[in-house]
Amino acid sequence: MTRPSGVIRVGVGGWVFPPWRSNFYPPDLAQKDELGYASRQLTAIEINATYYRLQKPASFAKWRDATPPGFVFSVKGSQYVTNRRVLGEAGEAIERFMASGLIELDVRLGPIVWQFATTKIFDPDDFEAFLRLLPPKLGTLQVRHAVEVRHPSFMSPEFLALVRRYKVGTVFADSDKYPSFADASGDFVYARLMNTEPQHKTGYPPQRISFWADCARTWASGAEPDGLPRVEDAGAKDPGKPRDVFAFFISGAKERAPAAAVAMLKQLAGSPSSAR
Repeated sequence: MTRPSGVIRVGVGGWVFPPWRSNFYPPDLAQKDELGYASRQLTAIEINATYYRLQKPASFAKWRDATPPGFVFSVKGSQYVTNRRVLGEAGEAIERFMASGLIELDVRLGPIVWQFATTKIFDPDDFEAFLRLLPPKLGTLQVRHAVEVRHPSFMSPEFLALVRRYKVGTVFADSDKYPSFADASGDFVYARLMNTEPQHKTGYPPQRISFWADCARTWASGAEPDGLPRVEDAGAKDPGKPRDVFAFFISGAKERAPAAAVAMLKQLAGSPSSAR
């Protein structure tokens, strides 16, 4: 009997990047049609523009209408929420961000990712105050939140216990620059795969693409993949509940990101949990 699995989605960050016009997009494709094309080759895209400034409801609606059923956007939360000394005072900024038009994405709204600066140190009380501010719903939509922490002080069992209590995901970053730990916390997995290199046509060598596909399948089954850094020992416990997985090839050799995502989706083709 096949074990149930969550849905695996794979993509990149954004869709406007000039080098992609020579190695991903068809040469005669108009720039206005790039999202429509990308969303039919990939299964998710992380929107990064929302980190820098609020977008308009009409923009979210346009992006929704340009993409096919089953496709989702993850959305990076505003820097005016995360780049502050006291996170517990971010309530109004979170409300403005949530009311900026995200609801227009409707069922295409994936996780909201809150990215913190490399200088932000883990303060348990203040971070819990922030977690309490995150809304679980937007209208009738269930909202999933993930935090991307970039200071080593977060690599602690205390931090993991806190995010698990609030059912918030922790971003796993395959990175040499930022803390990298794959301890599960929420009911989904969010991976940012940041070590693509220009000498590989698919960003990572083929065996590493296969490795990430295997990790995604394992995460989706509710189990923990081997070979990843962790704060806590995963142990030999039985798999938990199935989890959705969001994997984004981002940063690194960005020009290779679409090829990496497409290659991983090909590895996943035929898996019952892969979204196409």
